[in-house]
Formats: sequence, structure tokens, C-alpha cells
Amino acid sequence: MIEIVRIPVLSDNYVWLVHEPDSAETMVVDPAVADPVLAEAERRGWSITQIWNTHWHPDHTGGNEAIKAATGCTITGPEAEQARIPTLDRTVKEGDTVKLGDVVAEVIDVPAHTAGHIAYHLPDEKAAFVGDTLFAMGCGRLFEGTAEQMYANMRKLEALPDETRVYCAHEYTEANGRYAVTAEPDNQALADRMADVVAMRERGEATVPTTIGLERATNPFMRARSAAELAERRAAKDAF
Repeated sequence: MIEIVRIPVLSDNYVWLVHEPDSAETMVVDPAVADPVLAEAERRGWSITQIWNTHWHPDHTGGNEAIKAATGCTITGPEAEQARIPTLDRTVKEGDTVKLGDVVAEVIDVPAHTAGHIAYHLPDEKAAFVGDTLFAMGCGRLFEGTAEQMYANMRKLEALPDETRVYCAHEYTEANGRYAVTAEPDNQALADRMADVVAMRERGEATVPTTIGLERATNPFMRARSAAELAERRAAKDAF
């Protein structure tokens, strides 16, 4: 069983440090910055061997160069964004796999937030690293893509098993929930979840990872019945 450590950085980013004990390999997902990641790995006695990027934004790749310089790690990221992530050693797209020790991750294309955004699904570990595509009760802004693409992304992700843990890259849950309860005011599961989230944040607790099953029940973007409805909800959230 892999070990996954949450590292909060910047104002609301999460970097994920992932250790596979049999091989002693350690991987970093979307390092916004380097120093806290290197420090946490050193504290645990883990040697970073890989970085997996989901998309090119600097708050997901900003630590690549320094971590690579310090560890000699290999960096994997989206083929469609290789020109924007100059530190990549390997590029991948949907249908490809990457490995951490013997743990296999399947690459899923999820464009919309950025044009080449990808996610990594680890089926045997019941985990998915989704970057800025799916959030707890939310989805990424449509910076470089369309609502139709994001709607398709939601269909891909909701097809994963309910128990799949979703490791997104930001602590946006409470803000997402404030909008979500206005989009689906009659959704009791959503209202109950929002109450839990408010209490968690008041205690200073993180609200991610989430799960596919929880998002299917409470995420207004995953629950949108059409691309047009998702577009309406995304526009409303952007102005909320």
C-alpha cells in the first residue's frame, strides 16, 4: 500500500508526496514549490525519484527544476503541454501508464482547465490525482477549453469506482460548497456535507482527499445533466 502525504503550500495548494515502500520509490504530484517538499521527504527518510505533473500552470510545476536538481528525479507530464513544461523527461497521454515501483497509474486526458491537462488513476490503490480538473464540490475554471470538454471529463471521472480517493490540488471546498448549495438547494446530501465542511475548516482540518462517490452525490458540476447546464453552473460560480 502506498503512503500519501499532503503538503500544504502557498495560500491553498496541496502537493502530494507518494511513497511506495516495496521499491522505496517516492513521487511528487504537482510541486508548486520545492523546499517544503524536499524537507518533508528528508524528514521521512524518503528519496524522491519521480515527479508527475498534471498540467503546466506554475503553481503545479514551479518546484520541478529545484527538486530535479536536488534529487536527479525523472519528471513525467502531459504530452500536449511539453512545450510549456521544459523540465519534462517523459510525456504521456490517455492510454499510457506510469509506474511507481510496481504500482501502475493509468493516464486520463481531461482537457478544459488547460488544453492538455491529464489525471493519473491508480486502480489498485483506489486513488486518482486530478490536478485542477475535479475539486470537492467543484471543477476547474475553463481557461483553455470548453464546457463540453469538462462535461466529458466528468463522465470519465464519475466512471471510476465510488471508493476512489480523489487527490485534488487546492483547498477550495468551502468556497465551492457555498455555491453548490445554491445550484442544488434541494440536495440534502449536499447540505449535510457543507455543514461538515464548515466544521472541518473551523477546526483547521483539510477537506481533501474526497471520493468519487461523494462527488457523484454532491458535486453540481459532476451532476450537471448536460454540457449546457455545466456551462451555466460554471459561469454562475465564476461570478459568485
